[in-house]
Order: sequence, then structure tokens, then C-alpha cells
Amino acid sequence: MIHNNQIQQEKAILVGVINRFIDEKRIEEHLDELQLLANTAGAKVVGRVTQKIRTINPATLIGIGKAKQILSQANEIGASLIIFDDELSPAQIKNYHQMSEKVKVLDRNGLILDIFKNHARSKEAATQVNLAYLEYLLPRLTRQWTHLERQMGGIGTRAGMGETQIEIDRRLIRTRISRLKKELTKIEKERETQSMRRSSEYRVSLVGYTNAGKSTLFKALTGSDVYIKDQLFATLDTTIRKLDLDSSHQVLLSDTVGFIRKLPHNLVASFKSTLKEVLEADLIIIVLDISSVDMEDHLITINSVLEEMGAQKVPTLFVLNKVDLISSPDKIERIRRSLQNSIVISAKQHLLLSELKNKIIEQMEESFQTIELQIPYRNGKVIANAQSGVEVLERLFEDDKVKLKIRGSRPRIKQITSGLN
Repeated sequence: MIHNNQIQQEKAILVGVINRFIDEKRIEEHLDELQLLANTAGAKVVGRVTQKIRTINPATLIGIGKAKQILSQANEIGASLIIFDDELSPAQIKNYHQMSEKVKVLDRNGLILDIFKNHARSKEAATQVNLAYLEYLLPRLTRQWTHLERQMGGIGTRAGMGETQIEIDRRLIRTRISRLKKELTKIEKERETQSMRRSSEYRVSLVGYTNAGKSTLFKALTGSDVYIKDQLFATLDTTIRKLDLDSSHQVLLSDTVGFIRKLPHNLVASFKSTLKEVLEADLIIIVLDISSVDMEDHLITINSVLEEMGAQKVPTLFVLNKVDLISSPDKIERIRRSLQNSIVISAKQHLLLSELKNKIIEQMEESFQTIELQIPYRNGKVIANAQSGVEVLERLFEDDKVKLKIRGSRPRIKQITSGLN
């Protein structure tokens, strides 16, 4: 990773592969995103290369001749980094490092993991990212790689390998992985305890493609001072705040890590405890950037990750953000109609947020339950508790008891009635 005290950015060349499943136009779109990732990691992109292939070369992914040409081009323009948009096998990375000691070769997964490693602020996020990073590195570890660790530094080579014998390196990594897994197990147990305390609350989780404006929306709704920056994966930690929608509707709102296409599977797995907020939500709000030409692709990626997590059955609401960036009302309406249960907003400009709150209330109401209670006056705490976090429809005071008719979420009603026994 490029540090602030480093004067010159690492120069990078991006490589995309065209095949029968993906055409040149789509590859350019993918490389645009890869360039954003590279910029986020601190690299300066100085070139792009695309190669049309019929079959994958097991040694170099692309043809040997093209691979040598790209390495030669990197040397000529002073690029120290080549980033492939496709995943490279451990053998392929090893082969590239054998072909050139001066140029590092990295794939999209390695780049994303490197960004996550730099952006992890909390102990939980750091533990999850380190685990995913080491699991990615272990099969790709070679003497060539450890040599690059010592000599080159920078993006993709920050695992800190200081040993020269490959087996010692591997043993150290396996030991570290084992320790990180134990730490994550403890973290997951702590999260489960916290989750049990929140079980009576209606929980809403924001998900979306990275940079779609989730954190901006979270701040606009809750007023919470969350970290916001116009870059990919600005924050990795899940933030949870209470949000009063009106006098009788309160939710717990969570903001989770952003999704991106080709998100590394081991990263999704290691972030299981963080993403569990999504699984346990009563409502998932999918935030989409309505101004993006890639919105449909982003939605496909989001649905794919939600399915991988097992969260596809949780009720969803689509929020089409950044409407202030579109000037055509017809286009806005066309996109809105294409998605059932959707609402158009601008989180940055605080436009139509009241409509979003009303929409959340509508979703809450679908799972609400109405009950009648009779509680003796001597149970003052029970009476107070029964009127908290619900809508009181009727309140009748009799000689020895109070009659209440209340309406609220099923978890909250269950919690109140269990306290009567």
C-alpha cells in the first residue's frame, strides 16, 4: 500500500480478458471499476491492456507472448504493478514472478483484500480482513513472493513475510490463521449476545454496491457522525443506531460493508459475523445509485452476494439514491417502475427522506400485532414496559387495573407478554 510519506505512487497496468462470455464494451466497464480500486489502493494507472482469448492458458491466463509483452511494456514505462481483472491461480502468479523480479502481478481479489486491509479500523474488521488475506496468500506464497516482500513493498505485498524458507513461512501463516479463527469465534459469540439484546427491536439493514451512498443515507437518517468519503470501501465496520420514524415506530438501523462484483469468497466468509446483521434484519434496504449506468449490474451483484449469505428471503425495499444527478423525470419514473417496492431519494440533498420513513413504517405495519392487556396497578414497571416501543390504541383505568390495547412488532409484543407471566 502507498503510505502518505511515500512521494511517488506505484504505477500500474490493468489487464482485462475478452472471451465468449464477456465482450470488449463490458471489459472496459470492468476496467473502469478496477481503476477505481487501484486508485483507492494508492496506485496510479498508466495503461490498460485487453486480450481476446478462446481458452485460458493455465500458465499465464493469457497467451505467453502477450504476457511477456505486458511485462516488457511495464518495464519500459516504469510500472511496478500489473493488475488482472480476473482471478489468477497460485501457479499463474508464481509464473509471472519467475518471468520478472521487478514487476509485481496481482489479481482483482488480491487488490480488494489489500484495500480492505488498509481500511480496517476496528479490531473486528482487522481480524476478519487479516484472516481472508492470509488464506488468499497461503497457496500463492513462493520464495519469489517473500523476496518481493522484502525488496519491493507496496500494494499486494504487505503480509510481512520476513523468513526466507518457504516452509517456515507457510507454517507461520497457518499458525496465524488458526489464531485469527479463534479470535473470530470469540467475536461471533459477543455479537450473538448483542443480537439477543436487540431481538425485540425491528431491525433494518442498509446494503448496496460500494459508493452507492449507504453511509450518506445512514447519516442523513440518524444524524450519526459516520465516516464518509467518495471512494470504494470507505468504511468496513457495521454501525448500528436507533432511528425514530415517528412517535410510535422505532427501528435499529445498520450500515454494513459495501458489495462489489467478484467480491472474494473468503472475504465474504470471514466477514460472516459482520454481515450477520443483514441475515437477522426484518427489512433489507438495497441502496442503488440511480445515476449509474451500471445500476442493473450492481443489483445483480448485490442479489448474488445476498443469496450467497442466505439472506434472499428477508423482505427488501429498493432505495434509488442520487436522484438529484438525473435531469429526466421520465427516466426516473421508468427506473422506479422497473423495481417493485422502490422509492426515489437523494441522501446527500435530504430529498424525500420522509417518504422513505413512511415506506419503512408500511413494511413494519405488515408484521405488527394488536393485543389487549389487563395489568394490576401494583405492577407499575410492567405497565410502563407495556407502553414502551409500541403504539397505545386504548388506555382504560379501572378500580384495580389498567386496560391497554397496544400495537407493535411481533418480537416486541412477544417480549411484553412474556414479562406478564
